[in-house]
Amino acid sequence: MALRAAGAGLRVWRAALGSGGSLLPSLRGFTAQAEPVEEEVIEKKGIQLRGAPMYLDMQATTPLDPRVIDAMLPFMTEQYGNPHSRTHLYGWEAEEAVEVARGQVAGVIGADAKEIIFTSGATESNNLAIKGVAGFFRDKKKHLITTQTDHKCVLDSCRYLQQRGFDVTYLPVQKNGLVDLGQLADAIRPDTSLVSVMAVNNEIGVVQPLADIGKLCREKKVFFHTDAAQAVGKIPIDVNAMNIDLLSISGHKLYGPKGIGAIYIRRRPRVRLEAQMSGGGQERGLRSGTVPHFLAVGLGAACDIAAQEMQRDQAHIKRLSERLYKGITSQLQGVVLNGDPEARYWGNINLSFAYVEGESLLMGLKDVAVSSGSACTSASLEPSYVLRALGVEEDMAHTSIRFGIGRFTTEAEVDRAVELTVQHVNKLREMSPLWEMVQEGIDLSKIEWAQH
Repeated sequence: MALRAAGAGLRVWRAALGSGGSLLPSLRGFTAQAEPVEEEVIEKKGIQLRGAPMYLDMQATTPLDPRVIDAMLPFMTEQYGNPHSRTHLYGWEAEEAVEVARGQVAGVIGADAKEIIFTSGATESNNLAIKGVAGFFRDKKKHLITTQTDHKCVLDSCRYLQQRGFDVTYLPVQKNGLVDLGQLADAIRPDTSLVSVMAVNNEIGVVQPLADIGKLCREKKVFFHTDAAQAVGKIPIDVNAMNIDLLSISGHKLYGPKGIGAIYIRRRPRVRLEAQMSGGGQERGLRSGTVPHFLAVGLGAACDIAAQEMQRDQAHIKRLSERLYKGITSQLQGVVLNGDPEARYWGNINLSFAYVEGESLLMGLKDVAVSSGSACTSASLEPSYVLRALGVEEDMAHTSIRFGIGRFTTEAEVDRAVELTVQHVNKLREMSPLWEMVQEGIDLSKIEWAQH
């Protein structure tokens, strides 16, 4: 059955905006202007901003692609049926839309549509993969492997299992952030059920050798799961060529909506796992609960667009990332790129600035929306566990800033970010006695500091 055209709902939305309606109190572009609008003063968290800051935090979330909104709107306004209602047109339309989306998600990773289960996001997918496989094989296999730099929800799921009698190996990574395949091979035991390794690290952008890990796991007859929230739609992934058995996806990391994700679960050879939620048995009994069809449509559209435009996006992002990196490093000394310089997704540039406190730099860069690579902005002043695992010195870990570049980032934004970063780093270093000592040729590592 052909789905109804998307235009009607979109026309209603645009009409409300055009007639001065209050559907959206303020509509900002998908990227802020390089020069903040002086007339608009925004006050949040005790800070005054002149207009919306430039958005360079694409690892935290991405803006909705306008084409994704166009795809979703009809299912929010007119075709609002429950996809599990089997007795009328509204349900049939919603179900058909979900199945189209399922195929689009499968397409971007080279999977079959029947291997895709919709979830609320990558956190739920990771929990289902790790706890589900461990639970199903608990009687025979009580060992799992992950890395020290994986996402917190993976690490916390493993700790949850440890509290219930499972054994978990947390593999260290090399100084470039990559897994040592020899160490991984040595860590696999006869009772290992699952290896979970993040595809693209959310903090430093390193890309793990997925195909090599998958080959090793297949030879050892161990399931291989990867958290690919930061990878899907950004780098080529083929679950069959890479021997991936389970893979987690997040909608809002690839220009889709928040609140929706998916998990790929291989059918041949079949991966068995325990459901983590009880209910109506939707999604082949693995994820009970009504599938939010309009969000699934958005995720499907985002995956379809990403698959078609991946090469263009990669070229655009690589060009802007090099512009940002060279722009900063050509004007500042003591700047270090965290993570491997080659095996990386270039939309994630994590830089440490020597003799600068990361929190102070973030406060100075209030016209640029970026993240600190350390946890110094939280209640804990401990540096990032990811950077610690790389062996980054504590003082450098505290100074890291993550710049995230994406599909809608402009050259003007990058140039302005470079200008502001150089300006504020120089300003902070002028106030630093350590920087002054280094300029005078003093080796700080040889100084014996007195404690009071």
